[in-house]
Amino acid sequence: MMPAVRPSPMPLAEAAALPLWRRPVSLLFVMAFAMPVAFATWSALLNNFVIEAAGFTGVEIGWLHTVREIPGFLAVGVIALILFIREQVLGIVSLVMLGVATAVTAWFPSLGGLLAVTLISSIGFHYFETVNQSLQLQWIAKERAPQVLGWLVAAGSAASLLAYGLLVVTWKAFDLSYNFVYLTAGGFTAAVALFCLLAYPQFEAPNPQVKRLVLRRRYWLYYALQFMSGARRQIFVVFAAFMMVEKFGFEVHELTALFLINFLANMAAAPLMGRAVAKWGERRALAFEYVGLTGVFLAYGGIYWFGWGVMLAAALYVLDHLFFALAFALKTYFQKIADPGDIAPTAAVAFTINHIAAVFLPAALGYLWITSPDGVFVLAACMAAVSLGLALLIPRHPEKGNETILSGLIATPAE
Repeated sequence: MMPAVRPSPMPLAEAAALPLWRRPVSLLFVMAFAMPVAFATWSALLNNFVIEAAGFTGVEIGWLHTVREIPGFLAVGVIALILFIREQVLGIVSLVMLGVATAVTAWFPSLGGLLAVTLISSIGFHYFETVNQSLQLQWIAKERAPQVLGWLVAAGSAASLLAYGLLVVTWKAFDLSYNFVYLTAGGFTAAVALFCLLAYPQFEAPNPQVKRLVLRRRYWLYYALQFMSGARRQIFVVFAAFMMVEKFGFEVHELTALFLINFLANMAAAPLMGRAVAKWGERRALAFEYVGLTGVFLAYGGIYWFGWGVMLAAALYVLDHLFFALAFALKTYFQKIADPGDIAPTAAVAFTINHIAAVFLPAALGYLWITSPDGVFVLAACMAAVSLGLALLIPRHPEKGNETILSGLIATPAE
């Protein structure tokens, strides 16, 4: 029998008495597994689907991703919503929205239809991610955060691996349709989200969250790193996989096999990265990520300058994802410097900042892509280099009052 939903919120301290599967961290793992099934399937099929069904070029794919990022830019709206809806409920409802919109994607094989359904799924995705990040930092103790976040990344990779593995094995063997796969993956995510809504108590973190817009001067480095991360990541998300289809003619099962290898590597590496962040600190972890990404993006440009082949392009794609997996070090950096009550509103603000460039970059770079694909990747390398410079401003032991290595030199109001 399904356990009854607790009528009043349960304090985190009491949740330790629950069975392991019903505890807050277990809910985080279930959601971390459910979300990528829909999102990874959508991503795996998208480039082939839009080219085959809607005749997309770099211009249309750029516009689609610009529309997809608008809800991320508006993630600050979460602050208004949590005045009326508990964060946990909002996150799960957003997950349902993502699943349902993914399920019906193939019903709209036109530019207008895809823009509309992508906007809906993106609202679900970005609002879920905003709330999920907030809940992770509220529910996981600081000393355990790097390791647990590493395992959560691994759980998400496992879900993506499952989705991609099934696609590789079944796509050609059973002559699957885009409609069937989208319906199955989206339906699974929506069903798991409904289970989470019914099976888990409402958990109450010990620190009440500020339910208004929070912009603090002492968080400036975190904001700057978020902005650069959003701008840089868009180039990879939009154009790296698109290049594999457009330049090298990858089919669905081939592109999905690449994704599968990618997530196998992430499953193995993410827990190790969590331990590395705990041992070496956020500054070194992020600096390592940005040095690696600078090299990877320059090598992407080399594919066009020197005619490098498909195997190198595939290897670069996997390396790219491995470096991006270190991005959770940015979360733990913020957790260490933040006032506990700032986590929810700052997660929303950070998502908006992260998506400022994402709203215009995909469409603008879609036009550059037509004439100079290598220029797109050179721009990404420059962004990674700027991120490296910012990461080097993180202290070895960040905390409130010691947010940057400049904190002792520049008087910053505590606010």
